[in-house]
Amino acid sequence: MADEIISTENTGVIVVDVQADFTELKSGALAVPGTDADYIDEVQKTTRQFQSQGLRIYFTLDWHPEDHISFYTNNPGTELFQEIELEKGRTQVMWPPHCVQNTPGAELLIGVKGPAETVQTGANPKFDSYSGFIDDGGTHTGLDRLLKRDGIKKLIIYGLATDYCVKHTALDAAELGYQVELLVGLCRGITPETTDAAIEEMKKKGVTIIRD
Repeated sequence: MADEIISTENTGVIVVDVQADFTELKSGALAVPGTDADYIDEVQKTTRQFQSQGLRIYFTLDWHPEDHISFYTNNPGTELFQEIELEKGRTQVMWPPHCVQNTPGAELLIGVKGPAETVQTGANPKFDSYSGFIDDGGTHTGLDRLLKRDGIKKLIIYGLATDYCVKHTALDAAELGYQVELLVGLCRGITPETTDAAIEEMKKKGVTIIRD
């Protein structure tokens, strides 16, 4: 995939949440199907190729405090994967504790040899954050600021999970005016149905879907 990139001018790469708790490789608390060693190796290889071509790399990291609102253990009487209603009609899926700050589950599994930026998401205990750009409470992560600082106009996005954080990051990027390409082969989703629906939604919003 990386070999097909001809021009690197104003192009950045966002690698979404490739962390231990989201992978089968590490027996993660919220492992996404298909995230074995081969998947991690392919993401690693491609990301390093992109960087060697001069593309800037940006990692998003789920970075939750122990008392995060999305953990079912912090909401007595709820069950795993239940959707509950919070104040002002806001809803929240009940997830198992995952990607807790400064724990092995939050470890980034992709390493690059050159400089890269890392943006943390979901650090506010009161709000979830599927997008790498903004949380459910409307607070920006700083990713857009970094991209504008670096003169980025086009984004290549991949990672975990297609139907959640990848989707919301790509949709927000498109909404902010970036030209967005999604590398489907380097993404994994929770279920085939929600993954297909997410890809269609992104396509309708102007995201270019690259399947090869």
